[in-house]
Amino acid sequence: MADWTVIRTYALPLGAAILAGFVVWTLMLWLFRRTQGRDYRRARIVRVVSLPLAFFLPLLFLEMALGATPLDGKALQVMQRLLHVGVVACLTWLLVRAVAAGERAILRNHPIEMADNLAARRVQTQTRVLSRVLMGVIVLFGVATVLLAFPQARQVGKTLLASAGIVGLVAGIAARPVFGNLIAGLQIALTQPIRLDDVVIVEGEWGRIEEIGSSYVVVRIWDERRMVVPLSWFIENPFQNWTQRSADLLGTAFLWLDYRTPVAAVRAELERICRESPLWDGRVCVTQVTETSEHAIQVRLLVSARNSGDAFDLRCIVREHMIDFLMREHPAALPRLRAEMVDPAGVPQPARGGGPADIRSPGAEDGAPG
Repeated sequence: MADWTVIRTYALPLGAAILAGFVVWTLMLWLFRRTQGRDYRRARIVRVVSLPLAFFLPLLFLEMALGATPLDGKALQVMQRLLHVGVVACLTWLLVRAVAAGERAILRNHPIEMADNLAARRVQTQTRVLSRVLMGVIVLFGVATVLLAFPQARQVGKTLLASAGIVGLVAGIAARPVFGNLIAGLQIALTQPIRLDDVVIVEGEWGRIEEIGSSYVVVRIWDERRMVVPLSWFIENPFQNWTQRSADLLGTAFLWLDYRTPVAAVRAELERICRESPLWDGRVCVTQVTETSEHAIQVRLLVSARNSGDAFDLRCIVREHMIDFLMREHPAALPRLRAEMVDPAGVPQPARGGGPADIRSPGAEDGAPG
C-alpha cells in the first residue's frame, strides 16, 4: 500500500513546481511566437525576456521545490547544483539579450544613413563598444558563479592563490593582449579617436571603419578588401582620420605647365568647373602657382567637397576638364622640353626648322629612349 505521507512530502512540491513550470513555459513560448514580426516597443521587450524566462522560471520553481522536500545527502546536492547551473545560465542569457536589445534600440534611434552623421556615429561607436564589454563582463560573472558552486573549483582557486606569484606572472603575460584590447576598447569608446564609418588611412590604405568589435576593428578598404586591426593598434600607433571633426575635405590637383600658361584663364576655368559640378560644396576653389623649375611651373587646383568620396571624384573631374580646356584653348600652356643645339666648336646653332614657333627638341614627345 502506498505511503501517502511520503507521496505528499515529495510529490506535492515537485508536482506543483513541474505544473507551474509547464504553464509558465507554455505561456512564455506563446508570447514569444505572438510577438514575432511586430516592431513596436512592447513586442520587442516581450521577445527579449520571454524566451530566457521560459526556461529560467521552471528551473527556479524546481530548485525551490527541492528545498521543500526532505531530500538530503549527495543526491540532493547533485540535483541542486545542476539546477543552479541552469538558473545561472538562463539569467546570464537574459541579461545578455537585454544588453543587445538596448544596443539595437540606441542604434535604431541614431541612424548613420544621412549626410551629417557625426553625432550619430559617435553614439553608435560608444554603444557598440560598451555593449560588447558589458556582455563580456556578464558572461564572465556567470561562469564564475557557476564554478563557485562546485567545491573542486573553489579548491582550484585556493591553490592558485597560494601560488599567486608565478601563476599571476604567467597569466598576466598570457592575458596581456586580451586585457590590452579590452582597455583599448574602453578608451576608444570614451575618447573616440575612431567611430563607425570614419574615413581613415591605416598602414597606407584608404578605407572606412566598418565594425568595432571587442578585440579588433574591421576597416573596409576602397576596393572592397577588409583589413582587421587589433583595437590596441589605434591607441599605440598614429593614423589619419579624415572625418574626426567633420566630413568636409579639401582636394588638390597638381598640373605641371609651361611658363606661357595664362594663369588667369586657368583660374576662371576652374571656377566654371566648380560651379557646374554638384560635388563642389561652395567653400574653396583656388588656383595657385606653388612651384617653379627650369622647365615648367606647378599649378595647384584646390577645391572642397562634402566628404572624401566627393573630393576624390571632384579632383578627377577637375584634372580631366582642365587638361581638355588647355588642349583646346591654350595648347602652348602644355609642358614641353626646350633645347639649344651646339656645334662641335661650341657655337650655338638655331634649332632645325628655323621658325620661332619650333621650340621643341626633335623626338621629345616620344619620351626616353627605349
